[in-house]
Amino acid sequence: MAKPQSDSKSSTAWAFGAVLDASPDALLALAADGTIIMANAAAERLFGASREELTGRNHRTLLAEGFRDEVDRLFRLLLAQPGRHPQPQEVYGVHGNGTEFSAEVAASLVPDSGPENPGGTQSALLLSVRGTSHRKAADDDLREAMSLLTATLESTADGILVMSTEGHVAGYNDQFVTMWNIPPELMEGDTEEPVMRLVVAQLVDPVAFMGRIGELEDNPAAESHDVLDFKDGRTFERYSRPQRVGEKIVGRVWSFRDVTPRRKAQEQAHQAMLDLAAQAEKLRTMAFQDPLTGLANRAVFNDGLAEAVTEPRLKAVDVLLLDLDDFKEVNDVLGHQAGDELLIEVARRLRGCVSTADVVARLGGDEFVVLLTACPDADAIAACIVRCLHVPVTISGTVLRPSLSLGLASLGQENVGASELLRQADIAMYAAKAAGKNRFLRFHPEMMAALVQRTDMESGLQLAVSRGEITVDFQPIVSHRMGQVVKFEALARWDRDGERVPPSVFIPLAERTGLIGEIGAEVMALGMVQLAPWLSEDPSRSLSVNVSGVQLLEPDFADMVLRLAEASGVAPYQLVLEVTESVFFDADCSLIKQLSTLRDAGARVALDDFGTGYSSLGRLQDLPVDTVKIDKTFVSMVRTGAERLPILSSMINMAHSLGLTVTAEGVETAAQADYLTALECDSLQGYLFSLPEPGERLEFALHHAEVALNSLKGR
Repeated sequence: MAKPQSDSKSSTAWAFGAVLDASPDALLALAADGTIIMANAAAERLFGASREELTGRNHRTLLAEGFRDEVDRLFRLLLAQPGRHPQPQEVYGVHGNGTEFSAEVAASLVPDSGPENPGGTQSALLLSVRGTSHRKAADDDLREAMSLLTATLESTADGILVMSTEGHVAGYNDQFVTMWNIPPELMEGDTEEPVMRLVVAQLVDPVAFMGRIGELEDNPAAESHDVLDFKDGRTFERYSRPQRVGEKIVGRVWSFRDVTPRRKAQEQAHQAMLDLAAQAEKLRTMAFQDPLTGLANRAVFNDGLAEAVTEPRLKAVDVLLLDLDDFKEVNDVLGHQAGDELLIEVARRLRGCVSTADVVARLGGDEFVVLLTACPDADAIAACIVRCLHVPVTISGTVLRPSLSLGLASLGQENVGASELLRQADIAMYAAKAAGKNRFLRFHPEMMAALVQRTDMESGLQLAVSRGEITVDFQPIVSHRMGQVVKFEALARWDRDGERVPPSVFIPLAERTGLIGEIGAEVMALGMVQLAPWLSEDPSRSLSVNVSGVQLLEPDFADMVLRLAEASGVAPYQLVLEVTESVFFDADCSLIKQLSTLRDAGARVALDDFGTGYSSLGRLQDLPVDTVKIDKTFVSMVRTGAERLPILSSMINMAHSLGLTVTAEGVETAAQADYLTALECDSLQGYLFSLPEPGERLEFALHHAEVALNSLKGR
């Protein structure tokens, strides 16, 4: 006899409930509005509430703030895609006592196809909630273990690389990529080929390196230790052993240790024993010999000269002191190595010229000295030295023609001491430099008077600023295209005791004595103050001021210029600082920094005397300049205006192609002005437009320049 239907349903419900209670996961059945309609025993335990307390509650009350929308999202996803099984979501639940716990939620639809809903269109949501607090503890332990392992790997001085048996990178520490100079992104690539190419490119013997790797691939259980020599001089020890999981080999661990200091220490200790005897010999040699040129040194020369002047039998003692002209520029342009090579070549030639000399010595730097005794014609020897040394020589791929100034002093009837004879030769040498260089002069008493005069001038220059003797003249710079004066160059003048000292005399003296900073600041201040009214009338007008490389060495030079500009009411963008090309060859990068600071403030930089330096036109693109000033020696090549002068057009075109403006100096004739204008030279400067005039004659200079410009337009 069949069981009544109600009994059958009760039995089924009882069985279903028993199955739910047997589940270790908390199960909650939710109605469409999120109300809990059923909960199993695990749910009671997990949430700390009875079924009666859970039934009828909204499920959101069982979830922590921030996770209450997760179940709604799952419900919507399942309704939209019934066949989908979304991944469990990490949430935080709320226990009956108010504490929160970590959990994992999964969901599925339960269609209701009972008598009240025969079509099964109304669905319930079955939630499975599993606590994960135990898993967090395990994860924390794992993270702690991994952190300890990572800290251990990163704290070691060795570079560590782990490779799988398939040849893929399984792990490495930061020290590994640092030691091998490997960009980290290469280690994350799909292939190891770029890394391997970078590695082997650094090694002295890449074939042996790869050979050892091949041997270990053939014998995975083997261990290895060898030494790697790098092209840059470093030395690594390489260790390798298999990586095992249980008894299975799953990869290989490589360890690299930089032993360069130890290796060098061993080599140095070995070499030290070999060097002891050589060093002793070298010390003996250095006591009497210049280490660079092999000539005698200062001590040997001094001893030889002292002996010669006290020897009664010697009737002739001659000292020839010589100094290379502009040797600093060789060092600045070509480098000190090239300078040393030039000194060695000069020493070689000097030996050839004076093979019978008593002593040929290098006193230091680019200064050499020759001691002759019983020589019948010291002047002929001096002339021979100047002639022989002034022969071109190729240094570092550059042809140089050495030039020297030589002073000759001889022991005469007045018996002077050794130091005085050397001093006389020194005075004569500086006189030769002042006379135009590349020559020799014999000492005579009048040179002493010139030295006294030079000393007096230096003394006067010390007080020139405080006495108000430094003034400024202004020379206009015109734009032929605009038909007007666009700039004035401030030129330093020194009026001493009613006489004007030429700039070519006092400017080098100021640089040599360190007074150029004070004088330059005075010229700049006077120029700004006197020209400020003219500059204020038109913001496109400018004041150009010459700046020495010595001034740029002053750390506060840029700040000083900007302070003067602000005090005089001159905008920084109306300033043009003229420098010669040689300042860019100074090893002190502070010069460039000073110019960059001023350019950042708006000032411009002009390269003065362009074309007379050592660098090529192409080097302009590397210099922080805005304008080039073509030297007057090139402008003077234009005589009739019918000449073809490719060098001028090349200079202007090259400068324009680099975004620079061009000013031509020394324009004295209309033919020169027309020629340069035809080449699109931006501005012109020279006696054609005006001589340099003091500030009170500024209007006269402007008028003279305008007349000259109008005359050119009428041609």
